[in-house]
Amino acid sequence: MDTSSPSVFVNAELLRMHVGKKVRAVVHVIQSDGEITTGKSTDEHQLIVKGLPHVSLMSYVEVIGIAESDQSIRTETWTNFGNTFDTQSYNQVCQLANGEFKGLFL
Repeated sequence: MDTSSPSVFVNAELLRMHVGKKVRAVVHVIQSDGEITTGKSTDEHQLIVKGLPHVSLMSYVEVIGIAESDQSIRTETWTNFGNTFDTQSYNQVCQLANGEFKGLFL
């Protein structure tokens, strides 16, 4: 595993703490025009993802990139997770990765 450029697990609520840093988030795609994608974070808040190629609506996509603001991420890489995803478990991982167990995550 490459640990030279770690990314922090975030949802929309936690994104504001990491503006300017490399992050990873899962979004449920609700609109995509090939340059700007609007999605719902795993904590039910809206996020804007820039630089994501056109993906199917209602897909869950993990995005790794730079947090440009408290509501947007510039994509470096992405993975399509399909049409079903356990958002509650991912949210718990985000809380652990930014809280008491932060040291266990890159």
